[in-house]
Amino acid sequence: MAISQPQVPPPGQPHDEEKAAHHHAHTSSSSDLGVTNTPTLTPPPPPVCPPHTTPRRITTKIDIHLVPFVIILYLMAFLDRVNIANARAFGLEADLGLTGTQYNTALTIFFVPYILCEIPSNILLKKISPRIWLSGCCIGFGFVTMMQGLVQNYAGILATRFLLGLFECGMFPGCFYLLGMWYRRDEAQKRFSLFFSSTSLAGAFGGLLASGLGSMDYMRGYRGWRWIFLIEGAATVVIGVIFLFTFPGFVEHAKWLRDDERDYIKARLHADQGHSAAERSITIRDVGKVMSDYKVWLGGFMYFGIIVPAYSYAYFSPTIVQSYGYDKIQTQLHSVPPWAAAFVFAMIIATASDWLKHRFLFTVVPICISISGFAILLNVTDNLPVQYAALFLICMGMYSAMPIQVCWFNMNLGGHHRRAVGSAWQIGFGNIGGIIATYSFIGGDFRKGYIICVSFICLSALSCILYAMAIVAENKKKAKQPLDVGLTEHEKSELGDLNPEFKYML
Repeated sequence: MAISQPQVPPPGQPHDEEKAAHHHAHTSSSSDLGVTNTPTLTPPPPPVCPPHTTPRRITTKIDIHLVPFVIILYLMAFLDRVNIANARAFGLEADLGLTGTQYNTALTIFFVPYILCEIPSNILLKKISPRIWLSGCCIGFGFVTMMQGLVQNYAGILATRFLLGLFECGMFPGCFYLLGMWYRRDEAQKRFSLFFSSTSLAGAFGGLLASGLGSMDYMRGYRGWRWIFLIEGAATVVIGVIFLFTFPGFVEHAKWLRDDERDYIKARLHADQGHSAAERSITIRDVGKVMSDYKVWLGGFMYFGIIVPAYSYAYFSPTIVQSYGYDKIQTQLHSVPPWAAAFVFAMIIATASDWLKHRFLFTVVPICISISGFAILLNVTDNLPVQYAALFLICMGMYSAMPIQVCWFNMNLGGHHRRAVGSAWQIGFGNIGGIIATYSFIGGDFRKGYIICVSFICLSALSCILYAMAIVAENKKKAKQPLDVGLTEHEKSELGDLNPEFKYML
């Protein structure tokens, strides 16, 4: 019978007392960074691709199971949001008796719940699951869109637009948040831009669809603008029901992944962004910590600045095109090409941005292109081809810069909790600009609207510059700090991008 003997550490190894002292020193270091001492998490092994596949094949597998779903979801959301602009060209205002700024108010009320519920929506998305939450919201805003086709007065359109904003609030930040938890930062931009460019596809598709549905005027006693809402809303409800059973979730819950593939994806994300802390809930304290970071406010302002011209174009471009002398159908058809050009240009910009692993210049250059388009419209008033070409520059510039901005900011937030709160904040605060946009073009005063748009897009450019300066300064500060300050894996996950080992992407 063996008798256990007290174990003496080999020469050079510390006794238990020394280990305890060493652990205490590490705890003190981590406390200095504002992180409470908690049980240590074991870091995952370095990413090793399973032998039955390759990294490219796994990325393609993720693309197939994720990207088409978020593209279709947001395409329908944006289509249902802005199709009121197409409906306006087919007599919505006259039929509902809207006067003065009542149409603008109907646009504005959408943003009240849309802004207030962004952060709660992302918290619920993480708690409930993307499949149930986003699909349920899709069914909701599709049904409300159908109800817009049945309203009879100003009160009715206000109520449906408010409910539409409530159900749509989680679409944009939720999809961006979900994408950010699957891809590394150096490969995310193409996917973010492809997803975001569904807005351009919605604009183009909406114009084509409206030109067809508008021709159903008085069919079965309904005006053409009512058919726009009814048919597009019904299609959204059908898609939402299908997504309720098929929409993807987070890496940890993906049933279409093998266990070794899931471990590899989590390891590669850990190597790029640190531990995600997907296993814990988001608290009010998390929200407060995220909002105390000045970089988060800069991210909100750069999106806020570009939202004003972006929504101004989405809501009023049919009106601008119609002022060039086109009839109702030709107005819808002529609104399509700028959106299509914006989609192609956005994908070119995104591919170049990923290839160079750089974001800053790919936000500022498109913004300058958009400013040049507004400058043309402010100075040219008697040359329709030139004015129409300016719409291409405006649309291409704005809708290629926006996804870069959101991807840049989101992927520079580390961890589930910081990204969930930060992404919702950026989108929620930024969409306050949507309220301003709804009153930018009143009474046919296009020049005033153009000036408002230029002013806010310059604010966006300034915020991008300040954010770039901030993250460069943070990276330099981190470079001067020792990497090993005694942080456990849990403490690193709690800090997210504030972790000394996290480097921001410029």
